[in-house]
Amino acid sequence: MKIDIHTHIMPDKMPNWVQKFGYGEFIHLEHRNCKACMMKGDKLFREVDDNCFDAAARLKEMDGTEVTIQVLSTIPVLFNYWAKPKDGYETARFLNDHIADTVTKNPDRFIGIGTVPMQDVDLAIKEMERCVTELKMPGLEIGSNINGINLNDESFFAFYEAAEKLHCSLFVHPWEMMGQDQMEKYWLPWLVGMPGETSRAICSMIFGGVFEKFPNLKVAFAHGGGSFPITIGRIEHGFNVRPDLVAIDNPINPRDYIGKFWIDSLVHDPMAMKFIIGLMGEDKICLGSDYPFPLGEQHPGKLIADMNFTKELTEKLLYKNAHNWLNLETTH
Repeated sequence: MKIDIHTHIMPDKMPNWVQKFGYGEFIHLEHRNCKACMMKGDKLFREVDDNCFDAAARLKEMDGTEVTIQVLSTIPVLFNYWAKPKDGYETARFLNDHIADTVTKNPDRFIGIGTVPMQDVDLAIKEMERCVTELKMPGLEIGSNINGINLNDESFFAFYEAAEKLHCSLFVHPWEMMGQDQMEKYWLPWLVGMPGETSRAICSMIFGGVFEKFPNLKVAFAHGGGSFPITIGRIEHGFNVRPDLVAIDNPINPRDYIGKFWIDSLVHDPMAMKFIIGLMGEDKICLGSDYPFPLGEQHPGKLIADMNFTKELTEKLLYKNAHNWLNLETTH
């Protein structure tokens, strides 16, 4: 069995929100000459294949790579955190309804996690409650920052409190990477910025005391935790030598939080895989492929399968840890 916690989907038909709302660069999809074009405003953002929006195409590829279940989340460019709150709320509801419909049609193959308008915490909580209670989603995907504001900001504490009470798991995905305007060449925002962005999110939540204040919050981070695992020594050293700068909101060593959150397995390297298992623990890593995008693992779970781990460890990585993160024991 394989549960892939990191896959993205979008609807094949989307409103032209730029025309409807009269501002911004909302994404919509245009189908042109057998190609599907993600349009950002009136500019081409990215061409996507049908596996990005067509459930039948996904299922065929899942069967070809022995993926039992995909956890579906929106594409981060669709977060729309920059939009007016009421408009972000409307787009989030549309995307969540699409994911929920996709799951309803294939309940044994898909699990959905929602998106919420994090620029307005009250609306985010409202949509989270709908996702969990009405749409039966076990979690949400959120960005690594919210319009440049780190995830430790106290304005988000009510959101974390609600997630904890609702047993709503969180998947943190990098987006709007630091410094991306200064390194557009060579795809560096994706190669360099995303790993740093994920570490930014982890460190912000640790040093801001989020895991301390909300100990039952279940959070997973994309892309193998980004640069956090390999730099934990530097992070801990900084905490020890400059507590006046680092430990101002939380006096607990950051290393103590290892084992209190999850990361996905998307590291593309056997040595890196061994390292994150040794550091994070074999119970805190879930299969994640970033399907259907090129930077993802093209055959989800192949790296894990090729490592010759014990059967017990392999099963944890491929699906059991995902069960624990998403509280799926009784439903799948």
